[in-house]
Amino acid sequence: MDLKAHIRHVPDFPKPGILFYDISTLLAHGPAWKETVNRLVTAVTPLEPDLLVGIESRGFLVAAPLSYLMGCGFVMVRKRGKLPGDVIQHHYDLEYGTDTVEIQAGAITPGQRVVVLDDLLATGGTLQAAISLLRKVGADVVGAACIIELAFLGGRGKLDVPFRSMISYES
Repeated sequence: MDLKAHIRHVPDFPKPGILFYDISTLLAHGPAWKETVNRLVTAVTPLEPDLLVGIESRGFLVAAPLSYLMGCGFVMVRKRGKLPGDVIQHHYDLEYGTDTVEIQAGAITPGQRVVVLDDLLATGGTLQAAISLLRKVGADVVGAACIIELAFLGGRGKLDVPFRSMISYES
């Protein structure tokens, strides 16, 4: 199945000059979504994770069904201020400023094998920040995966773990 046929392109969103790759149409098409999840399971299973980590917010949509099918746990990495209780933070640089990702204290047992998931890899900054945060709390980050990779932005090159994408755009 050609999964690209189920990705909608939205020009000038969220601001002029940006082409947004919308997975909503993929999620809404049952057979395409099922195929996407099955391909991700095939890509992630050999990494033998104990936990799957989803990055806010569309990464939750990717990680949750995979964790269910694979029989492993699911943990959220969120933006600052979105998680209750004690959290561990990681600050990282953006093109124009900084941002922060958080995980709940105790969500990861040191040494657990973790795969990080998101919907899309662009420049790699957020995904690498999540990897750094997970290492800070003792995770053994064994890989990462996304539905879409914007290969022309070079994000894969910022990652220091094995990475898989189900759809790649070269330009």
